[in-house]
Amino acid sequence: MKIKYLKVLLLTALVTIGSTACKKTFNPSTAIDENSALTSEADIETATIGTYALFKAEAYVRSGYFFTEYPTDEIAQGQNSSDDLSNIYKYTPIKTSGHAANFWSSAYKSISAANRVIEAINDNASAPLRQLKGENLYIRGMLHFNLVRIFGRPYSQNPSSNLGVPILKDGLTEDQKLTLARSNVKEVYDAVVADLLKASDLMTQSKTNSFASKEVAYALLSRVYLYMENNEKAIEYADKVINSGRYSLLSSGEYPTYFRGVPDGNKETIFCIRHIKTEDRGFSSIGSMYFSGDASGNPLNQAASGWGEIYASKKLYDALSANPQDLRLKFISPLIENGVVKLNNKITPNVPMYYINKYSLQEGIVNLSSPVYIRLAEMYLNRAEANAKLGAGKEQLALDDVNRIRTRAGIPTLTLAGLATSGKTVLDAVLDERWYELSFEGHRAYDLFRNNRALTRNYPGTGTSTNQVVQPGDSKIIAFIPQNEIDKNKNLVQNP
Repeated sequence: MKIKYLKVLLLTALVTIGSTACKKTFNPSTAIDENSALTSEADIETATIGTYALFKAEAYVRSGYFFTEYPTDEIAQGQNSSDDLSNIYKYTPIKTSGHAANFWSSAYKSISAANRVIEAINDNASAPLRQLKGENLYIRGMLHFNLVRIFGRPYSQNPSSNLGVPILKDGLTEDQKLTLARSNVKEVYDAVVADLLKASDLMTQSKTNSFASKEVAYALLSRVYLYMENNEKAIEYADKVINSGRYSLLSSGEYPTYFRGVPDGNKETIFCIRHIKTEDRGFSSIGSMYFSGDASGNPLNQAASGWGEIYASKKLYDALSANPQDLRLKFISPLIENGVVKLNNKITPNVPMYYINKYSLQEGIVNLSSPVYIRLAEMYLNRAEANAKLGAGKEQLALDDVNRIRTRAGIPTLTLAGLATSGKTVLDAVLDERWYELSFEGHRAYDLFRNNRALTRNYPGTGTSTNQVVQPGDSKIIAFIPQNEIDKNKNLVQNP
């Protein structure tokens, strides 16, 4: 084993200013000291836990979430905000976005930490060390993938010519790291696939769903291949996860409280960003923008326990309500006063205040959440989409997977004949089901744009008309590279 220098010191707390207002919050932090050698398995395991902690920080999880979810048509901003999350929501990107700077720097900091462990372990090391190397390769692949989704155009749009993000590999000198140019989108995806494939080969231990494992790498490979339009591979790796026997869909009875239990025991979750009770982020959590209520799940007036400024869109709520028994409606909590749904009078026309509770109420704590990054339902829907695109008699297989998800949600199944009568394709049905099932989990905008479909907001919200249409070729669908990074590295080219 090569000797590298790394020690992760977990600090007790860091006082930060909440980005959505002027409240002070105390959050776990991580610092890196390179004065101690990685000379044992225990050192490397400690370092790896530290790397997980790095991307668990608010700067990565919360800021990254804004970029993946706020540009969708399943949410509506209910009032103006001075936070640049409003720019993300409104498709008015700025080069000085604090959230872009947070996400970029925290992602590359985590990649750098993963690289030190990757460099320190030979491929022929002991099984426990190979496991740790595999986990760090998974982390590196996942972080590069999330970066290229936010700062690079969809793979389906000229991936060999469109710029992605810098690929921070192991073995680079400090000077090389500081002057990295952006690789094209295809190169980034190829690097992600290579990392995930190697990670899956190295990992042999089945850990809890807050750590990487072979199946976690397979699951992300299924998603990445789907984005790359390699449908056969997307199916192959979805099958590996589904057939592994490690996971199963929650029952209809368990499903409404999916996100409220202890994440480690959730048999459907493949990988999540685990937060324990002492890591409640309060008003700086993802859920604080969605929900203001008590521990029973009852919504209260705004700012009682969260900002409650971002709502489920009327478009999504109405689509789900076409089947009033749909269990996905349980993840939306209308604010009801005196038996009537309260209207938001800050936007015109007034619309109901539909709170979102997918990121609230874990273990009975209002703002506690462990964001789910991959779950088994997505694997069925990945396979469904890939089969729908392959055609040639595979449409029924696609519909079988869609109906598996619909049955769990408690709504009627679909038939090929019924779709033909309605004028919808099987792919339409798959994408609709992805919208309903994976809403608020950071998929919707990517599902539309990578399939060359426009995003339409035909509902009122702050800063949007009732007919805002964003085309998949629009320059606004990707974020600007943080200006402070451009200023530091002359080799970085800004997005148009």
